[in-house]
This record gives sequence, structure tokens and C-alpha cells, in this order.
Amino acid sequence: MDAGHLLGPTGPLARGVSGYEHRPGQIRMARAVQEVLEHDGVLLIEAGTGTGKTWAYLIPAALSGRRVLVSTGTRALQDQIMDKDIPALERHLGLDIDAACVKGLGNYLCLRRYNELLQSPEATQPRFAKTLPLLRSWVQTSKSGDRADLSSIAEEDPIWARIVSGSDTRIGARCDYYDDCFATRVRRRAEQAQLVVVNHHLFFADLALRDTGFASVLPDYDAVIFDEAHQLEDTATLFFGSRLSTAMLERLVRDARVAIRAERGGSRHETRLLDAVLQQTANFFAALPKHGNGGRAPLPPESIPETELFALDNVLAELAASCRNLRPPRENVLQIARRADQLRDALGSLESPGQVSWSLGAGRAPSVGSSPIDVGPLLRQRLHERVPCLVFTSATLTTGGDFKFLRRRLGIEDEVSEEVVESPFRYAEQAALYAPTDLPDPRSPDFVDAATNEILELIRLSHGGAFVLCTSLRMMRLLAQSVGSELEYEWFVQGDAPKQTLLDRFRDQGNAVLFATASFWEGVDVPGSALRLVIIDKLPFEVPSDPVVEARCRRLDEAGESSFMRYLVPAAALSLKQGFGRLIRTTQDRGVVAILDSRIRRKGYGKVLMRSLPPARVCDRLDEVRELLVDSSNASTKEPS
Repeated sequence: MDAGHLLGPTGPLARGVSGYEHRPGQIRMARAVQEVLEHDGVLLIEAGTGTGKTWAYLIPAALSGRRVLVSTGTRALQDQIMDKDIPALERHLGLDIDAACVKGLGNYLCLRRYNELLQSPEATQPRFAKTLPLLRSWVQTSKSGDRADLSSIAEEDPIWARIVSGSDTRIGARCDYYDDCFATRVRRRAEQAQLVVVNHHLFFADLALRDTGFASVLPDYDAVIFDEAHQLEDTATLFFGSRLSTAMLERLVRDARVAIRAERGGSRHETRLLDAVLQQTANFFAALPKHGNGGRAPLPPESIPETELFALDNVLAELAASCRNLRPPRENVLQIARRADQLRDALGSLESPGQVSWSLGAGRAPSVGSSPIDVGPLLRQRLHERVPCLVFTSATLTTGGDFKFLRRRLGIEDEVSEEVVESPFRYAEQAALYAPTDLPDPRSPDFVDAATNEILELIRLSHGGAFVLCTSLRMMRLLAQSVGSELEYEWFVQGDAPKQTLLDRFRDQGNAVLFATASFWEGVDVPGSALRLVIIDKLPFEVPSDPVVEARCRRLDEAGESSFMRYLVPAAALSLKQGFGRLIRTTQDRGVVAILDSRIRRKGYGKVLMRSLPPARVCDRLDEVRELLVDSSNASTKEPS
């Protein structure tokens, strides 16, 4: 069956879906995905915003007869695929799609940990008094155990940390609750399904486990389709490295107290031992070099406090041995021993070759870790050489018109199929790119005042309906303070409320202004006139002082290449495309993207960045964009609230 025909003007979707518009780009993409699923290989396909790429890969995957993993960027997209896209395709195509959704273990309630909490003295504490009755009722009726199904308990409620599953707390088949375990049920369902929907974090967590001797989280598969594939390097870097935090060690001690108390009530020896773990944790992190930049700092071998490191390692080893010596041996206690060993491994990885070590002292949970400088070789070994069919897709995969940057970063060396499917949106008519050349350099002390005046003028022209996307929390707060006090429209700042709540309020207002940072640059969908102006403060270059970025740049420079042009500029281009993509979400949307960083017009590398953006009209004077902004804002006032 031809996937392209199903999406075409005479196909069942055109006949069954009200207002259906066939898109040649979507058909082209579906056929490209179907081809690679039939014959194996690697497909890189950039599908411009509005292509309808989800259906374009789901239909070939469902028709392939192979076990296909679809890996998405977010849990929200997983839910959309399972709750909306697949049911719609089944209904209109007459297909029975055997699909299962698997999220990270931390999304599912652990019955063992839940019952341990119920039986502990903490169950009577005031902070759990309101939530435990809600949990009791939900646990008795829930079929999934997915915390997202219990909206009456906030996602950030501290009780979730005590009762959800996790790779470091999961016991496996020896658990008393194994047969009823929610995570076990999900895994069994996935083993039976033909189409398995996961997210990038879970995929790479599983991939990292497959070489360790531990049981994999996901079933074996024949093919993987990566949606939002531009995120893969960052996610792979996270899971091919290691991390150790005070929170992880404190959680180990807390769980150890519960497990040991349940077995034999605890002894003075175990109490002293667990107190020693906490003390050596405090000593180790206190001895780390201090830095005040708020981000990750390099942790070279000579700066690692070896005395404190060995002391912490020794007490973790003693804890592991003590747990293994308990008689009779119980799996929940043995799990504590394995967790202690894993934390020791994280300590030992701080001097691993091919990795860069770092420390992060900000917040309530200081941490140390190590990250691979180059994930390409790891992906070649663990992914490309093992999986015969791979599809990488996103609205933003090319930089400067080709896939070279992505291929280098993801270790794609063999001959592959490449496709660029243009967006069906008419960017030249629907959007303008305002890039003034007369603003101060963003590194200048005059920039904030100049940017404030420019933002205020743009918002007055658009009558609100604006995102102000910033490259740092500091700049977000500065601009929110300086601009917000002058606004006549309601305005919101990222962090004031949960992300979805802020987006809902923004949409409902119709003329609001939202100040935000990285998490709003992608994966945010506000169709219609509620969003008609996107302002970007600076070009989104990686922080050059970040240890991983610094190490990657140094490696390129030592090889005789320009790290700036080979790494920093292409990475910025992908981020900039994502930010631009927030504006136009439907064929009816109109608006302006304003980039207040004059370097995009003044510097040579700006041409690379400009070539990577959608083909909107380019303007450098406000009067050139005034008409479009006024038209867009007038349209918003005509829409029903």
C-alpha cells in the first residue's frame, strides 16, 4: 500500500477528514520514509513547519510490518501521537495500529515505594496529609500508574520523588509487587506492540544500559524514527556521560534507612554508616573549587579533591558491603548496594579519557559529572552499527542549506538519503524578519536600554501578542523589568507559573507579552493571532565557557579547523530556526520576527544564519514592518475571545 496515496487528494483521508488539504511535501516525505523502511538505510529529512510530518512517518511505520520505535522530543508529543494522531489514522484509514507508549520510569508510580511510604512515620507528616488520600483512591483505579493521569497532584509535589519508579530504585522480578507493577505492565505491552512510542531521554537511557549488562528498558526493534532529531546530540551527551549530585546521595541514604529499617529495624552501625555518607558527601562538595558563573565549570584532574573523593568512595563501598551482608538477603536492600556501586562509578568517571569533567554548584543540589566530548563515535558503535533502519526528521536539521553539521555531530558517515521538504507556508507573504543594523552590540553596556526601547516600540505596533525570547535568565529578567513596567498589556515571565499555564493565559489574553528563555524556543505551539510578534534578544550561541562546549571547540581548533564556523555558528543556526518557528503555525498566521542582535547583518557569519532561516521578507526599519504588525493586531481584535 502506497503511503503517499493515503495522504493524497483522492485518498481516504481526503474523503474522511473535514477540511482536509493534501500537501505535496507530506506525500513526498511519507514515500521517502516508506522507502527506507522497506530497504533499510539512513534517511535525513528536514520537514518544514506545517508539513504534517507526524502522519508522514506514522503511516509508513504502521504499514511496514516491522517493530518500529518512534522517539519524540517530549512526553507531550508522545501523548499527542497516542491520544490524537493514531486514533485519527485508525478511524479514517481503517487500520488497526498495534501501538504502545513507554515513558521514563520516573513517570510511573512504584507500588513498593508507595507502600513503604504508607508504612513509614513520614506518612503522618503534614506535607503528605493532603496528597496521600488522593493517591490511595487513584492507585485503586488507575490502569496505567502514569502520574500525568492524576492532575489533582501537582507535577512538582515532593511526594512524587518518594513514590515513582526509577532505574536506581527498580528491583525487577524479585520484587513482591512485580506482577502488579505499572512499569512492568508497560514493558510487557511494548514487547507485544508493532509500533512503540518513546521519548529521546528514554531511548538513550535504554541505549546506554545495553552495554552495561543490566536489562534493557525497551524491547528490541528493527527501525527507529527520531522526531525533533536536532535534540539528539544534547540528549546523547547526557546519557553517555555520568552525574553525581548531593540530591542523589541524599536520596540513597533516605531509601537505605527505609529498606534497612523494614528488614531489621536498623542498628547503630547502619545509622552511623548512613550519617557518614551524608557527612562525606558534604565534605566532598565543600572541597570543590568555587565558581560564581551560575553554570557548569571545568573540573580538571588537578582540582578534584582526592582526599574527600576517596573518603566518599570508601564509605559508599562500606554501605554496599553492609547491605550485601544482611541476612536474609532481600532484593530491596541489595538494590541499595547496587545504587551505591553506581554512584561510586560516577565518582570514578571524573577522570575518564574522551570525557570532560565539570561541576555545578548552583541551586540546592550541587553536582559533578563527566560528558563525552564527541558523541559521534559512540552513536556509530551503539546505534548505527546495530539498527538497520534509521530516520532522522525535524523542521530544523540543515544549516546553510545542507546536513553536514548534523551528520558530523551524530556520527553519520555512510551514504544516506537526504530530503528537504519545504514548508507549505508562504513566508514571503506571511512573515517579515526585522533585523535592524543600528542597535549596539549585545555585549555593549548600552544594549539593554536600546533593546528596551526597540521592544516597546515593536509591542506598541503589534498591540501585544508577543514572545520576547532571551538567551539567558539574566537578560530575561532585565528586559522583563525594564519593558514590563512600561507595558499597557498583561505580561508574564517564565517561572511565574507552570509552562502550560503560562501558555494558556497567553492565548486567552490575545494581546499579552511573554518573556521566556530556552524552553520556549521550541516545542511551543500558539497558532492564530494571539502570537504575532517574536522578539529574539541575541544570537543563540553556545556559552563558550561551558566545559563541554569549550572542550569541543578546543578539539576542533587543535585539528586545524575553525571551531567557530564548524560548531558554534551551525549550532546557533539550528536554535535560531527553532525560535523563528514559533511565529507561523498555520497558513493564516501573519507576523514579524525581530532579531535585535545586529551581528546577523554586520558579520560575515550572519550570512550562514540568514540562509538557514525561512524565506521571509528582510527589513531593517520599523516603518517597513509597521503594516504587517498593524494588520496582524487588527485581525486579533476581530477574533472571538
